[in-house]
Amino acid sequence: MRYLAIDTTTKISKIGLGTWQFGSREWGYGDAYAAKEAEAIVRRALDLGVTLFDTAEIYGFGRSERILGRALGDRREAAFLATKLFPVVPVPPVVEQRAVASANRLGVRRLDLYQVHQPNPLFRDGTIMRGMRALQRVGLVGEVGVSNYPLDRWRAAEAALGSRVLSNQVRYSLVSRSPERDLIPFAESEGRVVIAYSPLGQGLLSGRYHRDSRPSNRVRAANPLFLPENLDRAQGLIAALREVADAHGATPAQIALAWVIHSPAVTAIPGASSVAQLESNVAAAGIELTGDEYEALRAASGQFRPITGPAALPGLVRARAGR
Repeated sequence: MRYLAIDTTTKISKIGLGTWQFGSREWGYGDAYAAKEAEAIVRRALDLGVTLFDTAEIYGFGRSERILGRALGDRREAAFLATKLFPVVPVPPVVEQRAVASANRLGVRRLDLYQVHQPNPLFRDGTIMRGMRALQRVGLVGEVGVSNYPLDRWRAAEAALGSRVLSNQVRYSLVSRSPERDLIPFAESEGRVVIAYSPLGQGLLSGRYHRDSRPSNRVRAANPLFLPENLDRAQGLIAALREVADAHGATPAQIALAWVIHSPAVTAIPGASSVAQLESNVAAAGIELTGDEYEALRAASGQFRPITGPAALPGLVRARAGR
């Protein structure tokens, strides 16, 4: 495992574990996964040097936090534990109460990273950050983070907090590269962190899916990336990933993860449906892409132009009707 060169109480692994799927019905993993496999995944992650574990109060309406807390058990001190506040009414007393509730579900006395899940269009960040300051003051929260924030609002949140807002958790992968415009350069220059969620494009970059083999679970089925037309358009990018993977004795998914964490300011939090998938994800931290490989993948990514937005709606309707 490799780690970020950031001053935190527990070092942050370059590959973490996202736990949206823990206890969330929409992924379709079922109760057996929540009861046994999730714990085995967390324990194996700890064995392999993973420290960053990310969850949120909204994942499974608290079930993800409970499952993760049970799985960490007496090894909690080895983890850099991150959760998220869904900012519906983010006034300071509510922020403080919700942090206490998350800590109780996780079975911990301290949240290493407490993140605002998304910007609230009705509340300025000064309101939220007053609650965050109070939580840091009493020691319940170590670092403050945000998620899905544009750069100007990340900066505003930091100004409102009066100290660093360590991280911004955003969608980043070879099929979603907008953080490269300003978020990643800011993080690199200011000693901040970009936490990449969906680093495999919800599995598109694994190479498992094509027109005649589309995903069945609700989360992926609702994603325009998995429309038959987009799966066809992605074949050039998948071919480029396979070529680099063959050179490293790796899988396309491992190469896609290695590409995402190429920047020293970026860590990735892929999910895992099994211990084997977790082990495969973690192995990506040991892959060093050459400059030519990195640029070849950038070029292949730039040629992938999926159908998105309103243009994708007819395809999604057809796909749903055909299920």
